[in-house]
Formats: sequence, C-alpha cells, structure tokens
Amino acid sequence: MSQEGNNTNIQSKALWVLGLSLISLAVWGNSYFSQVGLLYRVLGVITVLLLSMFVLKFTIFGSQTYNLLIQSTTEIRKVIWPNRTETTQTTLIVTAAVLVASLILWGLDSLFSFLVKLILG
Repeated sequence: MSQEGNNTNIQSKALWVLGLSLISLAVWGNSYFSQVGLLYRVLGVITVLLLSMFVLKFTIFGSQTYNLLIQSTTEIRKVIWPNRTETTQTTLIVTAAVLVASLILWGLDSLFSFLVKLILG
C-alpha cells in the first residue's frame, strides 16, 4: 500500500471516530439535558447529527455513499412515471389477478379438504 493510500485510510478512520463520537455526544446530550425543553433538545440533536453527517461525508465510505445518492437522484429524474390512466388500468389488472388467484386457491382448498374428509372418514 502506498504512503498516500495509508494516510487516506488513517484519515478516514479518524473521521469515523470523530463522526461516531459526535453521534454519541448527541445521544448523551439529549439524556443529560432532559430538563431542557423538548424543542431545544431536538434542535440540538439534529444540529449535532447534521455535523456528524458532514464529517462522515469525508470518509472513504461516506464519499462513495454521497456519490451514489447523487447518481440515484439523477436516475430518478430520468424515470418516466405512469399517468393516471395507466396507473388505474394496472391497479385493476392486479386486483383482478389477485381475485382470480384467491378463487382458485379457495377452490383447491375446498377440494383437498373434501378429499381428506372422504379418505379419513
């Protein structure tokens, strides 16, 4: 492993420790300051969690995750969503298929139940 890769790995681990420490601080602070109003505690926890997410973004895994999220939003914009008519038709087809399948299964269950009662007496 090269010196640069080793430094990046150590830096990433240090950022993980810092980020997870911030998350632990948010949990501890919420418990420690339980006498403070709920709104202020929630705002404090959200602030510390956002700070920890910002720190974790600069880890190796965090930067890969951030890139994946950016690529996902780009792909979601490319999706062609069905219109109302297509959605309604698809819903009706699925409902009919479920109804037919349930009737078939009910019929088979009744048949097998009848046959078992006939055999067992």
